[in-house]
Amino acid sequence: MEFLWGVLSSLAASLLVAGAAWSGSQRLRSRLISWLSRWTGAGVLQTYPSQSMANSALIADLRKAKWVCAFTSRGNELTRDSFAGLWQRHSGNVPVRVLLPDPSTSGTGTWLDQREHEVSEHDHAFRAGLLGRQIDANLDYLRAHVAGRPDVEVRLYDFPHLARVIATDRVAYLTVYSAREHGRNSPCVVFQQPSPMYDFCLRVFDVAWGQAKSSPTSH
Repeated sequence: MEFLWGVLSSLAASLLVAGAAWSGSQRLRSRLISWLSRWTGAGVLQTYPSQSMANSALIADLRKAKWVCAFTSRGNELTRDSFAGLWQRHSGNVPVRVLLPDPSTSGTGTWLDQREHEVSEHDHAFRAGLLGRQIDANLDYLRAHVAGRPDVEVRLYDFPHLARVIATDRVAYLTVYSAREHGRNSPCVVFQQPSPMYDFCLRVFDVAWGQAKSSPTSH
Protein backbone atom coordinates (compact mmCIF):
# COMPACT_ATOMS: atom_id res chain seq x y z
CA MET A 1 0.00 0.00 0.00
CA GLU A 2 2.85 2.38 0.85
CA PHE A 3 4.54 1.57 -2.48
CA LEU A 4 1.29 2.20 -4.36
CA TRP A 5 0.83 5.55 -2.62
CA GLY A 6 4.34 6.57 -3.62
CA VAL A 7 3.70 5.67 -7.27
CA LEU A 8 0.38 7.52 -7.31
CA SER A 9 1.94 10.58 -5.66
CA SER A 10 4.73 10.70 -8.25
CA LEU A 11 2.23 10.31 -11.06
CA ALA A 12 0.07 13.11 -9.66
CA ALA A 13 3.08 15.43 -9.38
CA SER A 14 4.09 14.65 -12.97
CA LEU A 15 0.59 15.39 -14.23
CA LEU A 16 0.51 18.68 -12.33
CA VAL A 17 3.85 19.74 -13.79
CA ALA A 18 2.71 18.86 -17.29
CA GLY A 19 -0.58 20.68 -16.76
CA ALA A 20 1.13 23.81 -15.49
CA ALA A 21 3.51 23.86 -18.45
CA TRP A 22 0.62 23.35 -20.86
CA SER A 23 -1.46 26.11 -19.28
CA GLY A 24 1.34 28.67 -19.54
CA SER A 25 0.14 30.25 -16.28
CA GLN A 26 2.95 31.83 -14.28
CA ARG A 27 0.75 31.91 -11.18
CA LEU A 28 -0.08 28.22 -11.50
CA ARG A 29 3.56 27.33 -12.04
CA SER A 30 4.54 29.34 -8.94
CA ARG A 31 1.95 27.58 -6.81
CA LEU A 32 3.00 24.20 -8.15
CA ILE A 33 6.68 24.87 -7.44
CA SER A 34 5.81 25.98 -3.90
CA TRP A 35 3.71 22.87 -3.30
CA LEU A 36 6.33 20.49 -4.67
CA SER A 37 9.01 22.27 -2.66
CA ARG A 38 7.11 21.78 0.59
CA TRP A 39 6.38 18.18 -0.32
CA THR A 40 10.00 17.30 -1.11
CA GLY A 41 11.73 19.62 1.37
CA ALA A 42 13.79 21.20 -1.43
CA GLY A 43 13.02 24.75 -0.31
CA VAL A 44 12.53 26.14 -3.83
CA LEU A 45 10.32 29.22 -3.84
CA GLN A 46 10.65 30.21 -7.49
CA THR A 47 12.66 29.58 -10.62
CA TYR A 48 13.47 32.02 -13.41
CA PRO A 49 14.78 31.20 -16.90
CA SER A 50 17.25 34.08 -16.54
CA GLN A 51 18.69 36.13 -13.72
CA SER A 52 17.33 39.36 -15.19
CA MET A 53 13.75 38.04 -14.92
CA ALA A 54 14.14 37.74 -11.14
CA ASN A 55 14.87 41.45 -10.61
CA SER A 56 11.39 42.62 -9.61
CA ALA A 57 11.09 39.86 -6.99
CA LEU A 58 14.62 40.62 -5.76
CA ILE A 59 13.72 44.28 -5.22
CA ALA A 60 10.74 43.27 -3.07
CA ASP A 61 12.81 40.83 -0.99
CA LEU A 62 15.62 43.34 -0.40
CA ARG A 63 13.08 45.88 0.87
CA LYS A 64 12.01 43.42 3.57
CA ALA A 65 15.51 42.21 4.47
CA LYS A 66 17.01 42.49 7.96
CA TRP A 67 20.47 41.79 6.49
CA VAL A 68 21.90 41.18 3.02
CA CYS A 69 24.84 39.22 1.62
CA ALA A 70 25.83 39.69 -2.03
CA PHE A 71 28.45 37.54 -3.74
CA THR A 72 28.70 38.79 -7.32
CA SER A 73 31.03 38.41 -10.29
CA ARG A 74 30.86 41.84 -11.87
CA GLY A 75 28.60 43.75 -9.50
CA ASN A 76 26.35 45.49 -12.03
CA GLU A 77 23.28 44.63 -9.94
CA LEU A 78 24.69 46.74 -7.10
CA THR A 79 24.30 49.86 -9.26
CA ARG A 80 20.70 49.16 -10.31
CA ASP A 81 17.23 49.56 -8.83
CA SER A 82 17.48 46.27 -6.95
CA PHE A 83 19.93 47.74 -4.41
CA ALA A 84 18.98 51.43 -4.63
CA GLY A 85 16.78 51.21 -1.54
CA LEU A 86 19.61 49.74 0.54
CA TRP A 87 22.03 52.51 -0.37
CA GLN A 88 19.41 55.12 0.56
CA ARG A 89 18.70 53.72 4.03
CA HIS A 90 20.04 55.31 7.17
CA SER A 91 23.34 54.04 8.54
CA GLY A 92 23.08 51.01 10.80
CA ASN A 93 19.61 50.01 9.62
CA VAL A 94 20.39 46.96 7.48
CA PRO A 95 23.83 45.28 7.58
CA VAL A 96 25.09 44.57 4.06
CA ARG A 97 28.13 42.48 3.13
CA VAL A 98 29.33 42.65 -0.46
CA LEU A 99 31.84 40.39 -2.20
CA LEU A 100 33.36 41.51 -5.50
CA PRO A 101 36.33 40.09 -7.44
CA ASP A 102 39.64 41.80 -6.79
CA PRO A 103 40.19 43.88 -9.96
CA SER A 104 43.91 44.19 -9.21
CA THR A 105 44.32 40.50 -10.11
CA SER A 106 43.10 41.04 -13.69
CA GLY A 107 45.30 39.43 -16.35
CA THR A 108 47.44 37.38 -13.96
CA GLY A 109 45.97 33.91 -14.44
CA THR A 110 43.57 34.27 -11.51
CA TRP A 111 39.90 33.35 -11.31
CA LEU A 112 38.98 36.80 -12.62
CA ASP A 113 41.17 36.18 -15.65
CA GLN A 114 39.53 32.78 -16.18
CA ARG A 115 36.02 34.26 -16.08
CA GLU A 116 36.99 37.01 -18.50
CA HIS A 117 38.34 34.37 -20.87
CA GLU A 118 35.04 32.45 -20.63
CA VAL A 119 32.96 35.54 -21.37
CA SER A 120 35.24 36.59 -24.24
CA GLU A 121 34.42 33.34 -26.03
CA HIS A 122 30.87 34.61 -26.67
CA ASP A 123 31.35 38.37 -26.21
CA HIS A 124 34.52 39.57 -27.92
CA ALA A 125 34.45 42.93 -26.11
CA PHE A 126 35.69 41.20 -22.96
CA ARG A 127 39.40 41.31 -23.58
CA ALA A 128 42.40 43.21 -22.28
CA GLY A 129 41.09 43.60 -18.73
CA LEU A 130 37.60 44.97 -19.52
CA LEU A 131 35.97 42.89 -16.78
CA GLY A 132 38.41 44.24 -14.18
CA ARG A 133 37.74 47.83 -15.28
CA GLN A 134 33.99 47.28 -15.00
CA ILE A 135 34.43 45.95 -11.47
CA ASP A 136 36.53 49.03 -10.63
CA ALA A 137 33.72 51.27 -11.90
CA ASN A 138 31.13 49.43 -9.81
CA LEU A 139 33.38 49.72 -6.75
CA ASP A 140 33.64 53.49 -7.32
CA TYR A 141 29.84 53.70 -7.54
CA LEU A 142 29.42 51.68 -4.35
CA ARG A 143 31.96 53.71 -2.40
CA ALA A 144 30.29 56.97 -3.43
CA HIS A 145 26.95 55.78 -2.06
CA VAL A 146 28.03 54.12 1.19
CA ALA A 147 31.08 56.12 2.28
CA GLY A 148 31.27 56.24 6.06
CA ARG A 149 28.53 53.66 6.61
CA PRO A 150 29.61 51.01 9.15
CA ASP A 151 26.63 48.83 8.20
CA VAL A 152 28.10 48.16 4.73
CA GLU A 153 31.27 46.09 4.37
CA VAL A 154 32.96 45.29 1.07
CA ARG A 155 35.59 42.62 0.48
CA LEU A 156 37.49 41.59 -2.64
CA TYR A 157 38.00 37.94 -3.49
CA ASP A 158 40.00 35.67 -5.76
CA PHE A 159 37.57 32.78 -5.94
CA PRO A 160 35.91 30.74 -8.72
CA HIS A 161 33.24 32.69 -10.65
CA LEU A 162 30.71 29.87 -10.76
CA ALA A 163 27.58 31.53 -9.38
CA ARG A 164 26.00 34.66 -7.97
CA VAL A 165 24.46 34.53 -4.50
CA ILE A 166 22.24 37.25 -3.03
CA ALA A 167 20.87 36.20 0.35
CA THR A 168 18.74 37.77 3.06
CA ASP A 169 17.40 36.48 6.37
CA ARG A 170 14.44 35.01 4.43
CA VAL A 171 15.61 33.90 0.97
CA ALA A 172 18.64 33.17 -1.20
CA TYR A 173 18.87 33.89 -4.94
CA LEU A 174 21.28 31.53 -6.69
CA THR A 175 22.35 32.11 -10.29
CA VAL A 176 24.52 29.32 -11.66
CA TYR A 177 26.84 30.82 -14.27
CA SER A 178 27.37 29.20 -17.63
CA ALA A 179 30.72 29.35 -19.40
CA ARG A 180 28.85 30.14 -22.61
CA GLU A 181 26.86 33.26 -21.68
CA HIS A 182 26.59 36.27 -19.39
CA GLY A 183 25.30 35.78 -15.87
CA ARG A 184 22.19 37.86 -16.58
CA ASN A 185 21.10 35.19 -19.07
CA SER A 186 21.72 32.26 -16.72
CA PRO A 187 18.87 30.60 -14.77
CA CYS A 188 18.11 31.79 -11.25
CA VAL A 189 16.57 29.76 -8.40
CA VAL A 190 15.18 31.24 -5.17
CA PHE A 191 15.42 29.17 -1.98
CA GLN A 192 13.59 29.80 1.26
CA GLN A 193 14.94 29.74 4.77
CA PRO A 194 15.15 27.15 6.25
CA SER A 195 16.23 24.69 3.57
CA PRO A 196 19.42 22.79 2.68
CA MET A 197 20.07 24.88 -0.44
CA TYR A 198 19.58 28.13 1.46
CA ASP A 199 22.21 26.93 3.92
CA PHE A 200 24.48 25.95 1.02
CA CYS A 201 24.23 29.44 -0.50
CA LEU A 202 25.24 31.00 2.81
CA ARG A 203 28.11 28.53 3.12
CA VAL A 204 29.43 29.52 -0.31
CA PHE A 205 29.27 33.16 0.73
CA ASP A 206 30.98 32.54 4.09
CA VAL A 207 33.83 30.54 2.52
CA ALA A 208 34.51 33.28 -0.03
CA TRP A 209 34.15 35.99 2.64
CA GLY A 210 36.65 34.29 4.90
CA GLN A 211 39.43 34.33 2.26
CA ALA A 212 38.64 37.78 0.83
CA LYS A 213 40.45 41.02 1.69
CA SER A 214 38.81 44.19 2.98
CA SER A 215 38.08 47.06 0.61
CA PRO A 216 37.37 50.30 2.51
CA THR A 217 34.20 52.04 1.29
CA SER A 218 35.69 55.47 2.02
CA HIS A 219 38.12 55.50 -0.93
